[in-house]
Amino acid sequence: MILIPSIDLRGGRCVRLLQGDFAAETVYDHDPAELATRYRDLGATWLHVVDLDGARDGELGNRMKILELASRSGLRLQVGGGVRTEDAARALLEGGVARIVVGSAALENTAMVQRWFSQFDSDRICLALDVRLDALGVPRVHTRGWTEATAVSLWEAIDRFAPQGLQHLLCTDIARDGALAGPSVELYAECLRRYPHIGWQASGGVRDLADLQQLRTLGMPAAVSGKALLEGRIAESQARAWWAG
Repeated sequence: MILIPSIDLRGGRCVRLLQGDFAAETVYDHDPAELATRYRDLGATWLHVVDLDGARDGELGNRMKILELASRSGLRLQVGGGVRTEDAARALLEGGVARIVVGSAALENTAMVQRWFSQFDSDRICLALDVRLDALGVPRVHTRGWTEATAVSLWEAIDRFAPQGLQHLLCTDIARDGALAGPSVELYAECLRRYPHIGWQASGGVRDLADLQQLRTLGMPAAVSGKALLEGRIAESQARAWWAG
C-alpha cells in the first residue's frame, strides 16, 4: 500500500482543518517546501496537496506555491482544491503536477469532467469524493470544501465516471478527517467490494502505524496521511521503513 503524505495549504501556510471547518484550523510551523523535502528524504514518492483556499473559493489561491513544489520537490504531486475549470486543470498538469484531484466539479459539472478523461490521460485524474454517512449509513457526497451537502451517494457518483475509465479515487470520511479517530474501515471495505478495480485512496482518521497496517490488510491500494505524519504520531523511522518496503 502506498503511503501518500498530505499538505494542506491556506494562504501559503501548512494547516489542518477539523472535519473541514475553516474556523477549526491548526497552523503548523513548517515551510511547505521544507516539509516536502523531508518527506522525499524519508522515501516518499508522492505528495498530496490540497489548496484549501481553492476548495472554498473555487480559485487556485496557492497555485504558485504548488507549481514550485511540483518543479522542485522531487516528488510526484497530486493536487486538489479549486480544480473546477478546464483552464485550471490544464494549468496544473502543464505546470508539472502529476495528477489533478477533482472534487466539487465532478458533481456540479459532470459532463465537463467526464470529457477530461479523454482530453487528459485518465491516469492523471483522481476523483475526490468526500462523504458523510446519513442516518441509514449511506455515504452522501459533500462539495465546496465540505460546506455543501448533496443527495448524491458515493456509489451514484462513481457510476457517473466508471464508463470514462476512472482509475483513481480518493475517499474521505469527513467525520474522521483531522480527528485522529481511525480510518473508516467498514466504508472502505464496502468500496473495495463494490469497485475492486479502482485505485482507492483512503483519507481521514489515520492515527498511527497500526491504522496503516489495518488498511493494507484490508487491501487498500493507497492511504493519505496529513496530521499523523505532521505531529509525529507516525514516527520518521516508521515512515522511512514503510516507504523503503
